Amino acid sequence: MTESRRSFLEKAGKTALGLGWGLPLLNTACSEAGDHGHHIALRSDTQWAMVIDIEKCNNEEIRHATTEACRLVHNIPTIPDPDDEIAWIWEEEYKHVFPEQVHDHTTASVGDLPVLVLCNHCTNPPCVRVCPTQATWKRDTDGLVMMDMHRCIGCRYCMAACPYGSRSFNWRDPRPFIEPDANGDLPSDYPSRTKGVVEKCNFCAERIRVGEQPACVEAANSIEGGEGALTFGDLTDPNSEVSRLLHDNHTISRRVGLGTGPNVYYII
Repeated sequence: MTESRRSFLEKAGKTALGLGWGLPLLNTACSEAGDHGHHIALRSDTQWAMVIDIEKCNNEEIRHATTEACRLVHNIPTIPDPDDEIAWIWEEEYKHVFPEQVHDHTTASVGDLPVLVLCNHCTNPPCVRVCPTQATWKRDTDGLVMMDMHRCIGCRYCMAACPYGSRSFNWRDPRPFIEPDANGDLPSDYPSRTKGVVEKCNFCAERIRVGEQPACVEAANSIEGGEGALTFGDLTDPNSEVSRLLHDNHTISRRVGLGTGPNVYYII
């Protein structure tokens, strides 16, 4: 995603937050939880969160593994034109992700560090408040901010409201740009999208439902030196790995002053 486009969406998101948009919070929930997970235990009061270790993710192989895994698992198109790019997880420079953390004494090497970014699955998601069709909603069961592409009418209010630029719009039919597998089929069974709808990271809700880790987390931890680069778990469980990491490390989140309550944390 081009920096100029991301910057516009982030600025629009701040404006939307300030105005409040005057629309009610949508409380529609979609329960997809099961009780048979072998990697992740689902609870009725779960709040999923992710912790990203910026230093470990300085490894290009790890970053590529995360984005490629997400692309394959969710049939994300590879569109050459950056203005039409679809991205669920991607990298940006530290100084653009955390502008409030950069000052005159910040070294260039730190400001230029690559940082993985994605939907923050906010506790108080402004995108949900502005959606006129309930195409985006927050699940009561686990705090995930979801998308129903069938309900999306392409108004892009959610994109304007998101202060993180975490949503992509399909300006064209994405399906011709999905790279097929060796058999000529789509890489996965995940539903492909159509022109005119918004999409974003869903924390791999379909994998969580069967007790698996998000694809990006699994991929990062499979790379040598990548163990702990991305960690996923339940914030409400004090014994979870994400809770332990937040307790033991100095972490930051994106634009917490906006009151969105992001659930993606970064170890610096």
